[in-house]
Amino acid sequence: MKFIRDILAAKKAAGQPVVSFEFFPPKTDEGERALLEKHIPALLAGRPDFCSVTYGAGGSTRDKTLMIVDRIQREHSLPALAHLTCVNHTRAEISVLLEKFRALGCQNILALRGDPPGGGDFQTTPDGFEFSAQLVKFIREASDFSIGVAGFPEGHIACKAGKLADWQHLKEKVDAGADFIVTQLFFDNADYFAFRDHVTQKLGVNVPLVPGVVAILSATQITKFTQMCGAKIPPTLRKKLDEIGTDDEAAAKFGIEYATHQCEELLRAGAPGLHFYTLNKAHSTVQILKNLGLA
Repeated sequence: MKFIRDILAAKKAAGQPVVSFEFFPPKTDEGERALLEKHIPALLAGRPDFCSVTYGAGGSTRDKTLMIVDRIQREHSLPALAHLTCVNHTRAEISVLLEKFRALGCQNILALRGDPPGGGDFQTTPDGFEFSAQLVKFIREASDFSIGVAGFPEGHIACKAGKLADWQHLKEKVDAGADFIVTQLFFDNADYFAFRDHVTQKLGVNVPLVPGVVAILSATQITKFTQMCGAKIPPTLRKKLDEIGTDDEAAAKFGIEYATHQCEELLRAGAPGLHFYTLNKAHSTVQILKNLGLA
């Protein structure tokens, strides 16, 4: 399997955007079958360069994450980006997990601090890691993985010192050995541009900064998501969602239109690619890529 850092470099040299999709391990057997047998195969029409698989709070989906990573790579010959968090893991346990990733042929890891199970404040595990930069450094020293990290155009919700302090932490993650950055979802491209300009021009970050995009499927659902992750819904978007209300069909149609325009502007402004939070669904993401001429 290819390193994602090499995929990004090759696409940049060819003047093409990288396209990637993110999935989360379903909670039920039925959801798991739908993801593996229906949604992932359908999403291949979007011609992704890689897929990422999340890691539940506190490592709660660890085994399913490993299974989905393995099946994506074996059945579709598609590089998988496995998420790995600091929560509830000692250094020794991280070492064991890295060996498991390596045994599966997974060469790409998204290193995250992670969320505690059940919410609440982050607690450092004894003989573990307090910050994701420490995890990045540990992985970099352990083996030759391609390492990605998360960036937050509006600042991390848990960083009380504000977004400039959070962006400084991002530089620390890159200095520790990260190869690329994938951002949290956002709806106002001005936030991404301000973030990009600050970390590249003022902080000297020189790795690819891939914007994360989500297609709205439900006004209620996206409101909950943004409250959880700290992303804002701009006033004009909020007004439209209020008008749509509980009509999920209308929300999904509008979500495709909004995300298409958002992606067009991002690519025109030089974004190295697009990372889609698919919500384990195929239709909207594939339609957006068709609209962009990328599917």
